[in-house]
Amino acid sequence: MLELKQYQKNALSALTQFLQACRSVPVADAFHAMLATQNRTDERYHTVFDEVPCVCLRIPTGGGKTLLAAHGVALAGKAVLDSDAPLALWLTPSDTIRSQTLEALSNARHPYRQALAQYFGDHVRVCDLESLQTISPHDVGKACIVVVATIQSFNVTDTAKRNVYSFFEELAPHFDNLPANISAGLEKVTEADLQNQPYLTAKDIGRTKYSVANWLHLHHPVVIVDEAHNNRTDRLFKTLGRLNPSCVVELTATPVAGNNVLYHVSAQELKTEQMIKLPIVLAEHPEGWRECLRDAILQRDSLELVAQKEADYIRPIVLVQAAPKGNEATVDVVRQHLLEQENIPESQIAVATGEQKELSGINLFDPACPIRYVITVEALKEGWDCSFAYVLASLQSVNSAKDVEQLLGRVLRMPYARTRQQEGLNKAYAHIVAENFAQAASNLKDRMVQNMGFERFEASLAIVPEQKALPLTGGATATLPSIPDCHIEVPKMPDTQHWPDEIKAAIQIMPTSQGATILLKGDMDADTLTQAETFISHALPEKARIAVKEQFDAHRAMRRALRAPAQLGLTFAPIPQLCLNLDGYLEVVEKETLSSLGDWDLLGQPVQLAGFSITESVNSFEIDVNGEKIKYRHLDAQQLKLNEVASHVSEQDLVRWLDSEVRKPYLSQAQLQAYLVKVITHLTRERGFSLTALVRARFQLAQALAREVVRLRQIAMEHGFQGRLFEMTVPSLDQSGHYSFQFEAGMYPARQSYQGSYEFSKHFYPVIHDLREKTPAGQTAEEFVCAQALDAHPKVKQWVRNIERQEKFSFWLPTSTDYFYPDFIAELDDGRVLAVEYKGEPYKTNDDSREKNQVGNQWEKSSGGRCLFLMAVAKDEQGRDVRQQIAEKLQNAYFPQP
Repeated sequence: MLELKQYQKNALSALTQFLQACRSVPVADAFHAMLATQNRTDERYHTVFDEVPCVCLRIPTGGGKTLLAAHGVALAGKAVLDSDAPLALWLTPSDTIRSQTLEALSNARHPYRQALAQYFGDHVRVCDLESLQTISPHDVGKACIVVVATIQSFNVTDTAKRNVYSFFEELAPHFDNLPANISAGLEKVTEADLQNQPYLTAKDIGRTKYSVANWLHLHHPVVIVDEAHNNRTDRLFKTLGRLNPSCVVELTATPVAGNNVLYHVSAQELKTEQMIKLPIVLAEHPEGWRECLRDAILQRDSLELVAQKEADYIRPIVLVQAAPKGNEATVDVVRQHLLEQENIPESQIAVATGEQKELSGINLFDPACPIRYVITVEALKEGWDCSFAYVLASLQSVNSAKDVEQLLGRVLRMPYARTRQQEGLNKAYAHIVAENFAQAASNLKDRMVQNMGFERFEASLAIVPEQKALPLTGGATATLPSIPDCHIEVPKMPDTQHWPDEIKAAIQIMPTSQGATILLKGDMDADTLTQAETFISHALPEKARIAVKEQFDAHRAMRRALRAPAQLGLTFAPIPQLCLNLDGYLEVVEKETLSSLGDWDLLGQPVQLAGFSITESVNSFEIDVNGEKIKYRHLDAQQLKLNEVASHVSEQDLVRWLDSEVRKPYLSQAQLQAYLVKVITHLTRERGFSLTALVRARFQLAQALAREVVRLRQIAMEHGFQGRLFEMTVPSLDQSGHYSFQFEAGMYPARQSYQGSYEFSKHFYPVIHDLREKTPAGQTAEEFVCAQALDAHPKVKQWVRNIERQEKFSFWLPTSTDYFYPDFIAELDDGRVLAVEYKGEPYKTNDDSREKNQVGNQWEKSSGGRCLFLMAVAKDEQGRDVRQQIAEKLQNAYFPQP
C-alpha cells in the first residue's frame, strides 16, 4: 500500500478538520478558520448549496489527486455522515478517465483500492451506472459503495433525457416503505417521462421515480469531482443539488473563479517529496525541428549512460511532439528522420496518435521493452503515465504548439517516486523550436500556470536554461550560472524619451499586436531592474501595472533561484539538536522521548468526560462536545425518543468499535479497552446516558475520548518535560554529527512562497516559505524586516526561513507538547548557528512564548557558544528594533576558538 506523502496528509487533515467544523459552525466560518491557519485571509467562501460543504483541493500535475480522493471518501463519510459505510459518487471529466478509475478502484492490488480497504477492509462495492443493479438494499449501510460516472451522465437541464433520471422498476426494493416526508423531496414521474419510457402510463404521473438519481438523493452521497474546472457551470451545480450531497470535494490542478480552494499544494512540496523532476532544463532551437530533435536524442543518450549507475532500472524516453498534417515535421516525416538520419532502430520507436496506437498493451517499465522514442502530435491518452519519460522534444512552433503542457506533465513524474542518486536524473528536459530562451520560457510558463497547477512564480523557478556557467571567485568548486533574458509584456508601446540611458541600454522593445514586448538583459543589476520596472509601469493603468509587477517578481524569483547557495552545490552547516542522557546514552529529545518523560498510567487517571452531553428534543437530536454542538434533524416522527429504545449493540461491541477509533501507538490494546469499559460504565451509570444514545453518538464520543486521552497524556508530559529541561544539552563538537539536523538541497517544501520586489541574496534555497513583504493593511510585515536584517548582516553567511510542522525537512526544538520551529535559521561566517523566533506584540509574553524562550536559551547555553537563540520582537524593553536586536546578539556572543 502506498504511504501518503506529508503534503497529502496535510491536505486530508485540512479537509477532515473543515468538514468536522461544519457540523457545529456555518460552512463559511469553518472555511475561513481553516484558511486562517494557512495565513490566507483575503479569500471568500462561495456558497453553492446553502450549508452543504463544497471545497476544492488544489494539487499540481503529478501530485496524486486520485489517491487523495480515495482516502477522502472514507474521511468525508465519517466527518459529515457519521458513517463507516458511506455512499460516494465519483464524477470524472471523461469516459476514458471513468473507465480507468473504475478499473483501478475495482482492482484489489491497486493503490486506490488499497486506500479504500485501509478504512473499510473487504466491505467495499465499486460499480458504474450500468452495474448499479448489483447493489442490493442490504449493501447500503453495510459496505462503502463507490459509484463511478462521468459528469456528463448527470449534467442536463431536462432530466427526462438522461438514463440516471429514468424510472427503473429494478430499483423498487430501494424505495420500499419510504416515509411521506422523505418521498416528498424526490423527483416524480412527469408527462415528459411518458414520451421517453413507453412502459409508463398516465397513472404513473406523480409517482416517485425509481431512478438512480433519486436513489443517490436518499443516501446523501459524498461527491468526489475529478478535474471539476472542466465542467464548472451553473447547470452542474443544479445537477449536483438534485442528488442531495452531504458534501462536495473537488480535486484539480487548475481551479477557476468560484472554486473554494481549501488547501493548495505547491510544486515545491511535490519536488521535496520526490514526486516530480524539477527543474525543467529548457533548450531553445531557432534553427528548426531537425536540430531540436538531434539535441533531444543526444540528451537522452547521455541520460541513459548516467542511468546505468542507478540501482533501479531506468530507460530514459523522449516524447516527440510532431507537427499536425499539412506541416513539415509530421509523424511520418519525423519517424523516417529518426530511422534514416539518426539511425535509431525501428524497435525503439512507437507512434501514439488517434490513428496509430503502438503503445497499446506495452509495459514501458519492462527492462525487455526497447522503446526509447514516443512520437505523438497532441495529447497522449488520458491517464497515460510513464515516469521514464525524461525529454520532451516539441517540433511545433512554440507559439502554436497544442497540448505541449500535457506532454510536459508526462516528463515531470519521478521514477519510483524517489530522488535519484545521479543529479541529472532528478531534472526534466525540454527542447523547443523557438527564437530565444525568453520566448520559449514565457510560453511554457503560461501553459504551466494555466493547465498544470503551477503558480506563476513557481513556473518561473521551474524552468532554467542549459547552463553556460562561469566559475565562482575564491576558489569555490561550484559554478555561477548566467541569468537568461526576460520578456515583459505590456499593453502599449512605452514612451522612452525621458528614460535614463543605462535603462535604455539594458532593454530591447519590440512592438506586438497587443502592445509591446520588452526584453530585459539577464545581467541587469538589481537597482537597474527596479528602476526599469518603475519607468515601464509609470504610464500604465492599474490593472496593467499589477500584471507587470507579477512579471518582474517572477523574473526576480528566477534570478534568486539560479544564484541560491543550494542550487550552486553549496552546503549548510549542521545544526546541533537538544539531547538527553537516558540510561547512559544520548538521545535526541523527540516525541517518543517526550512521551517517556512523564509518569503516566491511563487507568490510574480519574474517569471523566465533562464536555460531552447529549440532548434529544421534539425536533432534533443534539450532541455537545466541549461547546461544539452538532445537531441532527429528525427525519420523521418515528425517530423521536430513539434514545429510549433498547440498542441491538452491546457494550462490548461499542468498546471494540471505540478501541479501533481511539487507538494510539503509545497505548496497549488491553489498557485502552479497560479504560473504555470504565468510561462507558461511568457514562451509563453515573451520567445517565442510555447505551442507545451512546451508540447513536459514537463518532462524537470517539472524538471526545481521543481528546481526553491526549489531554491526560499531555499533562504528564508537561510535568516530565519541565523536570528534565535543564538536563537537556547540545552534544560536544565531536559527537554533534550524530545528533544534528542539516538543510539539504531540494528538500524544502515551501508553500505561499515570497514574491516581493526586494531581492534577498543569502537565502539558502531558491524559494522562501510564507514570507510577505506587506501586511493586508499595506504596512511592511515585521517578519519581512527580520529576514532583511539577517540577509544584510555581514556576519550572516546564509539563512533559511524555517517551515513549521515539517519535522523531516526543518529544524525543531522540543517543547512539552510538541516541537517548535524557529522562524529563521542562520549560518554565520565563523561556523556558528543562530535561531531566531519572531513574536508579534500580542504573543511575546504568553505561556507558549515563555516556554519556547526557555528551550531556546537552554539550547544556546548548553552548546558551548556554537548555537545562538534570539526571541525577537518589534521593540524590546530597551527600545531596540529587530535589526538592532540581531546586531546586538551577534556582537555580544562569544565563540571559543579550538
